[in-house]
This record gives sequence, structure tokens and C-alpha cells, in this order.
Amino acid sequence: MIGFLRIIHVAESRKLMIQCNRIRKCGFSVQTAESSVQWSDSVVPCLDSHAYGTMLRRCIQKNDPVSAKAIHCDILKKGNCLDLFATNILLNAYVKAGFDKDALNLFDEMPERNNVSYVTLSQGYACQDPGGLYSRLHREGHELNPHVFTSFLKLFVSLDKAEICWWLHSPIVKLGYDSNAFVGAALINAYSVCGSVDSARSVFEGILCKDIVVWAGILSCYVENGYFEDSLVLLSCMGMAGFMPNNYTFDAALKASIGLGAFDFAKGVHGQVLKTCYELDPRVGVGLLQLYTQLGDMSDAFKVFNEMPKNDVVPWSFMIARFCQNGFCNEAVDLFIRMREAFVVPNEFTLSSILNGCAIGKCSGLGEQLHGLVVKVGFDLDVYVSNALIDVYAKCEKMDTAVKLFAELSSKNVVSWNTVIVGYENLGEGGKALSMFREALRNQVSVTEVTFSSALGACASLASMELGVQVQGLAIKTNNAKRVAVSNSLIDMYAKCGDIEVAQSVFSEMETIDVASWNALISGYSTHGLGRQALRIFDIMKKSDCKPNGLTFLGVLSGCSNAGLIDQGQDCFESMICDHGIEPCLEHYTCMVRLLGRSGQLDKAMNLIEGIPYEPSVMIWRAMLSASMNQNNEQFARRSAEEILKINPKDEATYVLLSNMYAGAKQWANVASIRKSMKEKGVKKEPGLSWIEHQGDVHFFSVGSSDHPDMKLINGMLEWLNMKATRAGYVPDRNAVLLDMDDEEKDKRLWVHSERLALAYGLVRMPSSRNRILIMKNLRICSDCHSAMKVISSIVQRDLVIRDMNRFHHFHAGVCSCDDHW
Repeated sequence: MIGFLRIIHVAESRKLMIQCNRIRKCGFSVQTAESSVQWSDSVVPCLDSHAYGTMLRRCIQKNDPVSAKAIHCDILKKGNCLDLFATNILLNAYVKAGFDKDALNLFDEMPERNNVSYVTLSQGYACQDPGGLYSRLHREGHELNPHVFTSFLKLFVSLDKAEICWWLHSPIVKLGYDSNAFVGAALINAYSVCGSVDSARSVFEGILCKDIVVWAGILSCYVENGYFEDSLVLLSCMGMAGFMPNNYTFDAALKASIGLGAFDFAKGVHGQVLKTCYELDPRVGVGLLQLYTQLGDMSDAFKVFNEMPKNDVVPWSFMIARFCQNGFCNEAVDLFIRMREAFVVPNEFTLSSILNGCAIGKCSGLGEQLHGLVVKVGFDLDVYVSNALIDVYAKCEKMDTAVKLFAELSSKNVVSWNTVIVGYENLGEGGKALSMFREALRNQVSVTEVTFSSALGACASLASMELGVQVQGLAIKTNNAKRVAVSNSLIDMYAKCGDIEVAQSVFSEMETIDVASWNALISGYSTHGLGRQALRIFDIMKKSDCKPNGLTFLGVLSGCSNAGLIDQGQDCFESMICDHGIEPCLEHYTCMVRLLGRSGQLDKAMNLIEGIPYEPSVMIWRAMLSASMNQNNEQFARRSAEEILKINPKDEATYVLLSNMYAGAKQWANVASIRKSMKEKGVKKEPGLSWIEHQGDVHFFSVGSSDHPDMKLINGMLEWLNMKATRAGYVPDRNAVLLDMDDEEKDKRLWVHSERLALAYGLVRMPSSRNRILIMKNLRICSDCHSAMKVISSIVQRDLVIRDMNRFHHFHAGVCSCDDHW
């Protein structure tokens, strides 16, 4: 190069500035021009093609595409003196710099091309039509050699067009390159991406001199396409052929053994990794992390992680994600902080994972801090990170913020919609969830099984069978109804809407049944008070391949409690601990306390509470309080109330139950004292509400409400029912009115209870052909309404179904499904 350069004199400085301005007109800044002017004609007036080629190669080595472009400007001013060799170097500079448009323009303007030109262009993303590029190369008569075939095969794969790799396979065989290891490895990779394992194996067998790259390629092909056992056989053959494993083969071996569940073999692979010193390789390291996290051994996984190089974001992201998925959210946060201290820049996967941990742990404060970091590093427009942020706010019950983020998201996908729908559903906002579901349909979102499951869950929470049936119809239309998650939601929806027979029918028609399917059906029978049927389904489940979990036993225990099956419930509780090794949680103990208390075994229930290895919850003491009141045991009732108010001094249910207990005993002074205490502490009683759905509209009623537009018809129906019920032998239970008033006033008040108003509306507006009337209630049905409903079901000759806060009551021909045990 020295022979081509000369010293720049001070007198020529003005000339240099003029040259900088000229280069800037080519699209560069003054600084770029000044840095590039050393290559200009004012510096080197007699450069030839060889010299330019040498300088361009230096630009490639230094990763300096700007200078390469400046040199190109200078070449064009001199009339393009480059020969084919130097032009290919310039083309390579553009391709490696990612200047796709410039590379394509240069390629099209080349006066002559050779196969090197085509290979160079194929190594980038400038050409989006690889088939057309190959045809052009062939038409121009350029040589087809192994390098050409390999480059084009890689181009097909990089552009997601690997399925046309067979198009090149024919000329490869025709020219005899199918036995070439270099070409064969590229073909195996292309067929692997297509899923054509047999074709890849055929190529492998045709390679004469197989090297480690070929072996690694075929092993990866088998593993990536799920042929785990065959891949391990190939690994053994590779060893017998005398090849030592490398990082790629170790990675394939780990994936195969994990896929087969052969964890002992995988640990053996780990031993080989240590012997050959590949444990520091990032690819092998991530494979080992996958092994130990799959085993649930986060301790050993963390040991592997600590031995790995810490400059790559992938292992950090992997461990943070696995900690979150295994419920170790605090450890995930600590690891994220360590990553930041190590100056490793998080990517979208890291941020999505740590945000998922915040959502699982409901860490609102940390989520907001991470939101600031997301904006700072510029990932707020990434749809995956935004979805994770929406999930954090939704799970932290900040739906307004979640919906705001959702509205601002420009590139929404189906996960975005699902996150908001699930968020509303989890908060009990069924109406808003269904409204968002309708909006998704209007926006022609390709809804998934998650969307349908959430929509059906919203219908279940609203007890809206009409809407549920419509959602089911749409699921059938979009081929989602047979998916396990959707079928499970259908079972739950029909059970919660009062039709356990249809729920059983959906279960019976399922092709694949998982533990959630069994749980949904058992829970449905339990909620309907059909404890013996729940036990029958549980017995069938135990004979199947599905193993019962804690939720299964919770459903069975709830069914025994609702049906008063004391012996079966106790046996089930003991079996859960002794036979299945499941540690009881607070919900299990609550069911047992309710079961023992309702059967009059208050001492046993209290002993069970005192034997709980952790602090009893409000729900446990509330179950004890309710049972004590039913058994008129004031001592246990007072003890239970005291324990509840220690935990939550403003628990309105406790005040109400105590007030009801004193009112039942006509201790009006104590009732007044309780109500005064409630007023002083700002505790308000939840008003009793009942609602009924008709033609897609939900009608709400409270005690004595008179603002319904059909109130005259409702009152007329109530008078008729009162008269008919009295003639049929109905006697009002005035003890159900816990107010100090005379008997006549109590009788009047009983007939304006919210469930009777809802029933009257249903009888007025629903045609007689509709044999079943479903009423929802937010509190427990009172004893008098329970008696009245039995009589009315005989009078109107319809099935009356009432779902209160605890369970369903099916009234048919004067009998309730609960057998008066509730």
C-alpha cells in the first residue's frame, strides 16, 4: 500500500475539505467524510482495482462499512475502475454490513458476475427470492460447486423456505456432490427444518467421509424432530466410528435424554461433559440447566449456572424464567438484580420472564419499577414484554392500568386479548370479560382455546347458560370445542349454571381426560350436593391413569360436607395424607371443620383446628362459628368469633352471624350492641341479592325491592303463590326473620325475600314450556325460603334451581336435592 500513497501537505488542506463535502453529498456526515478521505483521489490519485480491493478487505476486517461506502463513492467518481474480483469484495462488504438494498443494486449493476458474486449475495438477506437467484445463476452458466450449493441451501433455511431444498437435491446428486460432507451437512440441516427425517438420514448415509459436523447435524435433526431414542443410538454409532463428542453433540444428547425422561443417562452425559471440559460452553451449559430445572433440582441447576461464563444474557434469562415457573419468584428477582450488577443487558425474554415472576407473586411495586426499566431500554413497544406488563397489572388487580397499556399497544396479538379477558375473569368481572371477548371477535382476532376457556369461565361466574351455549357454539365452529381446556371449562360452566347432567355429558364425550377434567366434574357434583355421585366419580378416577391432587380431594371433601357423609369424608381425609402423601392445606381443614361441625361433633372440630400445624385462617374459624350457631353452642361460637376478629377486626360476616345468633335467641340488647359496634368500626353488612337471567338480560332483586318495571305482576304472582302454598300446608318459619317485629309483619317480610321476588319474575315472564328456572343468590338461602321453594315446586310443576353462596338446591315435586342438609 505504501507505494500507492503520498504525504498530504498543509497546502492541500483546502482540497481535502472540498473532497469531504463531495463525499457528504453521497449520503455521509462530515465526520464520516473526513475519516474516509484517506482513500480519496486527493490523497491517492493513482489507485487501481487491486489497491481498492485491498482497502475494501481492510474495511471488512475492521467492520467499518461506512468507510467502505465512502470508497465506493470515490470509485464511482473515477468511472468504476473495479474488476470482478474487487467488485465481489465490495459486494461482500455491503452484505456483511446489512446494507441489503445497496448490495442488491450493486449486484444488478455489475457488468459481469461469477459464482462468487452469487454466493456472496446469498450470504445476506438482500435477496428474498432465492429460487429466482439460483435460476439466474444457472441461466448465466456459472459453475455449480459445493460452495454454491451450500450457500443456497443455507439461504433457503434462513428465509423459511427450507421445504424447496429438494429442488437443489437433484442437481447435487447429478453432479456427484451428494457424497460431499460439506454439502451433505447443509442438506441434512435443510431437511431437518422441514421435518423430513428420512430424507436427512438418506443424505447422511450417502456421505462417504463423514466428519463431526455431519454427525452433529444428523443428531440435531433427530432430536429436533422428536426421534430421541434413535438419536441416542446414532450417538453410540458416532462413538464407535471414533469421533469424540463436541458441544453440538453434547447438546443433542442432553435434549434427547431429557425428552425420553432418561435423567440418569443425562447425568452420565454431564459426567462426560466435565471430563472433556465442555461445561463452560454456553450451548452445553444451557442444556445442563434444562436438565436440572426439568428435574426440579434448582439447587444443582444454580451450581451449573454459577460455573458458566456470565457475559451472555441467555443463561441469565433461562434461569430467571425457570425460577419463576417453579414458584421461586424471590430467587428470580435476586438473580435479575445480580444480572444488572454484572452489567449484562436484559433482552425481551429476560424482561418477559421477570415480569411473569412479578405477576405470579403479585409484586405490584417491583412490576412498576420494571415498567420504568422497560421504557428506558426501549422494549415498551415489544408485544411480548407489553403482554407480560399487562399480566402484572391484571394479577395485581390494577385492571385500569392493564387496560390502558392494552389500548396503547399498537401490535396486539391474541395473547394480549387473552391477558385482559383472563384478568377481568379472575377479578369476578364476568360482564367486562365477555365484553372484551366480543370486541376480540369484532376485531377478527384468531381466538384460541385460552380465549374460549376464559369466556366460558366468565359465563360460569355470571351463571349465564344462554351466553355459555353461544360461546360453546362458536368453539365448535372454530374447532376448539374438543380441546381439553375448553371441555374442562364447559364442564365447569354447565355445573355452575345448574345443569350437572350436561356437564356429565360433556365429560363423557371427551377423548382426552386430564386431572383438571376429573376435578371439574367432582367439584360440580359436590356443589350440587350430590356427594355420593362425587365419591363414585372419584373411585372411577383412582382406577384411571390420572393421579388425584389436592384439588381433587378438596372437591370430594366438599361433597361429603354438603351431603353430610361424615365417615366417607374422614376416610378420604386420612387417605389423602397416608395413601397419597398430600399435605392438607387450609381449604381441606375448612371442609373437615364444616363436615364435623354440621354433624354435631363440635369437640372433634375444635380439636382438629387446634392440631393444625399452622395458623388457622378466617375461613376455618368462620366454618366453626357457623357450625356452633347451628348447634346452638354459644361457647364455641364466641370463641370462634373472637379468633376471627383477632385476624380481621372488620370481618362483616362474623358480626352478622353473631347478630343472627343473638336475634334467634331474642337477645335484642346484644343484637343492638353488635350493630352499634359495626357502625363504630365502619363495618357494613353485604345486602342480600338474587338475580335471574331472561333473554340475555340479568334482573336483580333485593329484599322488599319495588323498583322493577314488572313489580305489579311480581306482587300479583307472590300473592297467588302465598295463597296456594298456604292451602298446600306451608307454615312460615318466623325464626328466619331476625328482626324485632310482630308475626304479621314477619310473614309479610318473608314473602318479599329476594329469591322469591326473582322466582315470581321468572314465573311471570318465562313460558311454561321452560321447565327449569335458575336463580342465583349471593348469600345463604334462609330456612323459610327453602321450605317455601319445596312447596312452590309442586304447585307450579317446574324444577326450581337456586345457587346460594355455598351450593345448589334443586327443588322438584316438593323435594330438595340437599335432603334438608345444608
